[in-house]
Parts: sequence; C-alpha cells; structure tokens
Amino acid sequence: MDRQQIGKDAEHQAEHFLCQQGLKPVTRNFRSCYGEIDLIMMDGDELVFIEVRKRQWQQYGGAAESVDRSKRQKLIRTAQTYLLQLTNEPVCRFDVIAFEGKAASKTPLWYKDAFRI
Repeated sequence: MDRQQIGKDAEHQAEHFLCQQGLKPVTRNFRSCYGEIDLIMMDGDELVFIEVRKRQWQQYGGAAESVDRSKRQKLIRTAQTYLLQLTNEPVCRFDVIAFEGKAASKTPLWYKDAFRI
C-alpha cells in the first residue's frame, strides 16, 4: 500500500473515531495555497481543524511530534483562509489525531487543542 493510500485510510479511521466521540463532519481535505487541513468538524459549537498523522516507525519521532512548527503555521494559515469564507467566525481549535505503530486498528491518540494561534 502506498503512502497516499495509508494517509487516506488514516483520515477515514480518524473521522469514524471522532464521529463516535460526537463530532460532526464539516469537510475533508480543505486546501488553500498554504496547505491542507485533513478534517474540519464541529464539536458542539466549536469548529475543529484536525491534522491526522500515522507513523509506523518511531525512528524519526512519533506521529504527533511530526506536527512541527512549520506544519502548525501552514495549518493556521489554511484555517484562516477557511474562516474567511464564513459570515460568523466560530470558536475554533486545532486537534491532532495520531496513529502510532503498524497496527491499523489501534485506537488513535487524540490531542485536543494541540496548539493555538
């Protein structure tokens, strides 16, 4: 299985997991000139921008650690682009869903409010 398919599968797993936790899907794979946000969902009245990461090996750091400063800045700029489309800006947060290791069926690690603007 190629990297792109592994990423898509992880995004589907993450969305399913988050729906079970009560979040509601808004959009998937929102793109701007700054980058892409994997999932955008509602958690009550809060808009959640979600980065999904999967790492099979720990040698270069784990999945959550791969959301470095540069990636966070791209996510923030992309989220700002998304928010410009809305008439009312909701309360928002950035979450990270991390899948660690080879077991695809593992429950992901959910980092709520993983970073702020």
